[in-house]
Amino acid sequence: MDVADFYALKQVMAPLSTGRRGKLTVHDLGQLQLPSGKLGVCDPFVSLEYPLVVGLPPGHYPVRVTVADVSPEQDGSHLREAYLSLVLSDADSVTVEAASGLDGPPPAGQYFTVGVDAGTVAFVDADAVLRCMPDPTTWYEGLFDSEAPNSWFNLMDADGPYPAGTANIIMPLAPGGENVVLSHSGWGDGQYWLLQTKDDHGNLTGIHIDLAVAGKFDGEPAELEAAPSTDAPASEPAKKSWLAKLLGR
Repeated sequence: MDVADFYALKQVMAPLSTGRRGKLTVHDLGQLQLPSGKLGVCDPFVSLEYPLVVGLPPGHYPVRVTVADVSPEQDGSHLREAYLSLVLSDADSVTVEAASGLDGPPPAGQYFTVGVDAGTVAFVDADAVLRCMPDPTTWYEGLFDSEAPNSWFNLMDADGPYPAGTANIIMPLAPGGENVVLSHSGWGDGQYWLLQTKDDHGNLTGIHIDLAVAGKFDGEPAELEAAPSTDAPASEPAKKSWLAKLLGR
């Protein structure tokens, strides 16, 4: 992948998968606590217990969402999330490639993918989920879709403190602020590539979920299979290219 066709964290006019160009805007979603260094990437309403895992230095990292205006009039009437990004460095990114899992990178020409079945993607500390969440059988009605103002669905629908469609939520049993940072997944369900960027010294600058909204599309892209992952059942090999899935082909 050419970094010139990659638009995460850029506030520019960019080519879109719709065939038009659209304005990109970057929003800060606060920080992710990552005490174990095991970054979990998942659809939080489907696979929070078994995310795709990336190894990083323990710490806390900014998370940002890049949102595209896909409306023909460019009037903000139709917005879609294009990337969810965890930022490791503010250095300029000069390369973009498939992100590595705990056991290393996928085979050449392949990408780990994040399986989405509830229209949402998230970053979380994978180990923290095991100790900071209650009994999984209580999650849906007790946390995700309860009638309480702080239910996860309600927090994502709220207009603040983060943009509607996003949230930064502390897990119920978290002793140290361990949290989940969530965003709607652009066009919705599917398999989305997990990418990493590096600076000119080869140091990681970010981990990004590419939601197939922004980028250069000259017809159908080359077929690139998703690499199988042993970390998460939700990250299965894609049977179609992501754009074909997006267009329902």
